[in-house]
Amino acid sequence: MARVILGVSALYHDAAAALLIDGKVVAAAQEERFTRLKHDPSLPVRAAGWCLHHAGLRAEDVDQLVFYEKPLRKFERILTTSVAAFPRSALSFPRQMKSWLGDKLWTRNRLVEAFGLPSAKIGFSEHHLSHAASAFYSSPFERAAVLVADGVGEWATTSIWRGGPEGLTPLAEVRWPHSLGLVYSALTAFLGFAVNEGEYKVMGMAAWGQPRYLEQLHQIAKLTPGGGFTLDLDVFSHHWHPTRASTDKLAALLGPPRAPGSPIALLEPGADAGARAEGQRHADIAASTQRWLEDALLHVVRHAHALSGEDALCLAGGVALNAVANHRLAAEGPFAHLFVQPAAGDAGGALGAAQWAAHAVFGQPRPAGPFRCDLGPEIDVGHARQLADDLGFPHDEVSGEDQLAAGVAADLLAGRAVGFVQGRAELGPRALGHRSILADPRGAGTAERVNRQIKLREPFRPFAPSARAADMGLFALPPAAADLAPYMVIASPAADQLRSEAPAVVHVDGTARPQAVDPGREPLYHGVLDAMHAATGLGVALNTSFNLKGEPLVGSATDALATLARSALDAVWIGPLRIGRPSARALGE
Repeated sequence: MARVILGVSALYHDAAAALLIDGKVVAAAQEERFTRLKHDPSLPVRAAGWCLHHAGLRAEDVDQLVFYEKPLRKFERILTTSVAAFPRSALSFPRQMKSWLGDKLWTRNRLVEAFGLPSAKIGFSEHHLSHAASAFYSSPFERAAVLVADGVGEWATTSIWRGGPEGLTPLAEVRWPHSLGLVYSALTAFLGFAVNEGEYKVMGMAAWGQPRYLEQLHQIAKLTPGGGFTLDLDVFSHHWHPTRASTDKLAALLGPPRAPGSPIALLEPGADAGARAEGQRHADIAASTQRWLEDALLHVVRHAHALSGEDALCLAGGVALNAVANHRLAAEGPFAHLFVQPAAGDAGGALGAAQWAAHAVFGQPRPAGPFRCDLGPEIDVGHARQLADDLGFPHDEVSGEDQLAAGVAADLLAGRAVGFVQGRAELGPRALGHRSILADPRGAGTAERVNRQIKLREPFRPFAPSARAADMGLFALPPAAADLAPYMVIASPAADQLRSEAPAVVHVDGTARPQAVDPGREPLYHGVLDAMHAATGLGVALNTSFNLKGEPLVGSATDALATLARSALDAVWIGPLRIGRPSARALGE
């Protein structure tokens, strides 16, 4: 009989479920796509239910449910470090105990109740082991070093592994409270952005600044021999304070923090000189934070190479989603080949927990072929058509993929920005042509329009290009990054042609975060780019995730039409169905 394994991540952020049958990933989805709560941490009952339904299974068909970490070991860390930090931890300790003694400590019981499985079918991986498995078992490599870097798991914040046919072997780790991810998060909070949400904003803002504060950051987060690092725990306070990640000593080094929600005057017309100078200081802090992280990762990666003796490296954990750092690792690091798990955060932990159980515990073979992210639900075209009728959205339909590709390209060439909903949803934060917003990247004002009027987000944030695989010469990808090209996880210098002809997808520092679209993997999306190339000589589209600021990617036809109605988006393509904007009267304007 087939072996069915369900991986689950939850109770911190980005809860998800992943289903493997005989070692093959058949479905994976994030709970936020069903509940509409971004980064929803709750047990992924809806996501798991969809995975099972998709496979034609019921809960009783599951042979093993694997939770992505070990709650008791995490509780040990919290209890131990809270006691060690007393009396400074006096405010955080009661909060932690209330949370853990209330429900988190009883995770096994909660899993039994939520998923209807006997306790004997519930197993536990480790947090970093789940991340490592998600990267290694999704990679094209038979053997590789694996680096996991995030905020913290049970105890580990950064870990090095060796992956091979024998499984995953731990080689080294750095433990709490010293953490690459929490340094970046502390500076994210210092710059007025939400932790676990604003790190992308810091990476985008960094390109507008200079690393004038890099020396100060290296003083308070020092790199040590043997690939290690140590934080000044008088500056960082995540290990004892309930809400603050840093103390006033950080402000003494960098100047006052930015108040959350306050204007960022970098690109705001009419801002006075003082506001612009303050905005520049913020950008310089972001640039220093980004450069420090890159330096630190290179330091760890060089040690991983010496320790493992492998020539390929896999990366996972939230830090692995830093596309700018990934370029430096590929360009300056010692490894000949890199792979980054596209769902590198905790959502990918659900996938990794199931993969670890399937391949390392039960000995099932790894499936052949490149890793695909489109593992989630499809949106039913018939339901979308009926919904459009009921709500008064104009719509029409094309016949065949050639007409669909031509119709989408015609919209883009006419200057329209469109939602592009095709096939199964992606797992993780990257929209790769299944839940995307597309636009023609050639217009100088396109990026600002999509940021301000459609995505409703900060104007300094960049957009990524999707390009035909044959056109990847438009990007200066290091040779080690060849396996990263399909996943939009590396930001590399753009060629002069792209800078001049497609300014909307080139950041202020001259870089772009490309997605290579292969005709064999993504024939429909490649057809859109082919049509763009035939008309303009440039087979490139601006591609950003189909959501508004603060919301998850669209998960249903209702979500897609709501986004169309609440933004300046011009149309949505759901399969062959093109849905246009309703009249102002229908919208109640």
